[in-house]
Amino acid sequence: MADEQDLRWMRAALSMARRAVGRTAPNPAVGCVIVKGGVALGRGFTQPSGRPHAETVALAQAEALFGPGAARGADVYVTLEPCAHHGRTPPCADALAAAGVARVVCAAGDPDPRVDGRGFARLREAGVAVETGVLAAEAEAMNAGFLSRHRRGRPWLTLKLATSLDGRIATASGDSKWITGEAARARVHLMRAEHDAILAGIGTVRADDPALDVRLPGMADRSPLPVVFDPRLTLAAATRLGSGARPALVLHLPVGAPDGPEAHRETEMRERGLTLQAIPPAPGGGGGPALLDPRAALEALAEAGITRAFCEGGGRLAGALLAAGLVDELALFSGGAAIGAEGLPALGPLGLGRLAEAARLRCVETRRLGPDALSLWRPDHA
Repeated sequence: MADEQDLRWMRAALSMARRAVGRTAPNPAVGCVIVKGGVALGRGFTQPSGRPHAETVALAQAEALFGPGAARGADVYVTLEPCAHHGRTPPCADALAAAGVARVVCAAGDPDPRVDGRGFARLREAGVAVETGVLAAEAEAMNAGFLSRHRRGRPWLTLKLATSLDGRIATASGDSKWITGEAARARVHLMRAEHDAILAGIGTVRADDPALDVRLPGMADRSPLPVVFDPRLTLAAATRLGSGARPALVLHLPVGAPDGPEAHRETEMRERGLTLQAIPPAPGGGGGPALLDPRAALEALAEAGITRAFCEGGGRLAGALLAAGLVDELALFSGGAAIGAEGLPALGPLGLGRLAEAARLRCVETRRLGPDALSLWRPDHA
């Protein structure tokens, strides 16, 4: 069992890692603290785009502040197993060993097949003491997307719904501004910043022309990649996501005849600067975004390096993802308005015959946001 000092410094490393969430894909968000004599010599977290890594940042800071060789004999607290392979940066396990650290305390292992125990082995071979499992659950929760990509072949998926008291997302005419207040909307933007991609169905893009960006002071560079589920390639150039002014990924059904209208639209959309990815059709068909196989769509995102996806666009897309068992967390923002049965429902058709067939989630957190409420729900698998 970890002692209080190990817990204290691992919490500090987790705090550092939190700063990197949503900015490091396809790499994990890692935090590192180097300690000697009860003093933190260096701190670091994974930098944007995944490099340099947390350990090398912390080692560099320790040397800059305390001189060459400062880390010799130190304890290192790191939230994920140090890498053991040459990628865009040299192995962190080798860097720690070369610095002469005495002990590495790590929260969780790295399932990347290029690492997966090799980092620990290299440290032990170099004579460095290694302890693992300190605050492992907290570290794995922080890197749920990275772990999901390697263990399940798809990103961690958060489904966001903003509904009235009676579960509606808009009036019958489509008016939805605003069901929730400023505090709730600011929270949504913060959640966007913690994800690599934000998903929307083509129906929502047509109706609302959303920007799907982060509009919080000082966080404009934290906007995730917009991903539009557009089976028939109908995303118009006049929309903010279709103009090509901002990188966006369009998921669509495979294009038919090379001289057909969809092939021409595909060419025209690529010329606008959009990235297109063909996705096979959903088993059994369906309408709107459900025409695309939702599991195959998420697997394609994982192949593109996406680790955390945030869906907030369209009841039909939300229903398709929920029905397929792909939702890892549902963030339900509830506003105090009552819209009535004629309003638009939060979820599209799920095709349920019996209540026993309904997806079941458990509430893991609730909080008040001004006049509104946020509840977080997770299935048993998450």
